[in-house]
Amino acid sequence: MINYLKGQCVSVGKNFQNRMMLILEVNQTGYEIQIPSSFAHSLTPDTQEIIQIFTHFYVREDQQQLFGFATPAERDLFSQLISVSGIGTQLAIALLDTLGLEGLVQAIIMGNMEQLSKTPGVGKKTAERIALELKTKLAQWREASGLPQATNLPDSSIVNDVEMTLLALGYTQAEINRAIAALSQDTTLHKNPNVEDWIRQAITWLSL
Repeated sequence: MINYLKGQCVSVGKNFQNRMMLILEVNQTGYEIQIPSSFAHSLTPDTQEIIQIFTHFYVREDQQQLFGFATPAERDLFSQLISVSGIGTQLAIALLDTLGLEGLVQAIIMGNMEQLSKTPGVGKKTAERIALELKTKLAQWREASGLPQATNLPDSSIVNDVEMTLLALGYTQAEINRAIAALSQDTTLHKNPNVEDWIRQAITWLSL
């Protein structure tokens, strides 16, 4: 119904339900839009800058809500997630916030239950249901949308050590997933079993 909105960011912050809300003014009308926390960090209220928000209009008998995203891919993935039985809008937002676009898509396609279960509220059965219902759809969607293809991740011991170190340094899980996915495309580094080299490269990548 509404593909995107362009306007000025009036305010962004959590409401009484602890949900991240954006007020976007478009032609003197203020739209209240729920957005992922990771997206909120990139927004600056009360500036003259015109921003574009890709939207999903969620309608139920007792609820009408606009959800907004930085890219069409994130919006489309959100729509796919809430099509899964038992996955509501808030859990879909939490999955995107925890793992990020690339990390979430890869976790689903690879059937990585451990990664999916890192999202609060997602247990083993829910993770299995997400992977079962979306694995094939997302593999086809990713190819059609031009998103990066899956890469072979390094040994789980390297991934775990990198994650623990970077989490301790204050990076988010979504940032870490993006860094690991990017570094895994380096064929030379991929063969390197030295976890300290992975950590150094990850920090360098995250600092760019």
